[in-house]
Amino acid sequence: QVHLVESGGGLVQAGGSLRLSCAASGGIFSSYAMGWFRQAPGKEREFVATIDWIGSTVYADSVKGRFTISRDNAKSTGYLQMNSLKPEETAVYYCASGPRPHLGVQRNEYIYWGQGTQVTVSS
Repeated sequence: QVHLVESGGGLVQAGGSLRLSCAASGGIFSSYAMGWFRQAPGKEREFVATIDWIGSTVYADSVKGRFTISRDNAKSTGYLQMNSLKPEETAVYYCASGPRPHLGVQRNEYIYWGQGTQVTVSS
């Protein structure tokens, strides 16, 4: 069982940056892929980025070139660096992990989820 806790959300102006963190405990974090998803009010939870156990990454087209996903297995922590943020990216951001080591872009590929962190981008 892996417990995930996100942090780093907040209020930022359009064009600004935030760095989200996802701290994992209770499992073998380094063996699992990790993903970031987001859910805006009234919308489906959508894929943002994923990183596999050896550091390969995939991004949603909408965030390519602006967001960077990374992980520090020694700290059992994942990160999402978000630059040039847009108001339409206001959402609750969730990290997810396990049980597979490979890249996952679908919600049903993950079984462990954090509680989410709110990101609000003002115009």
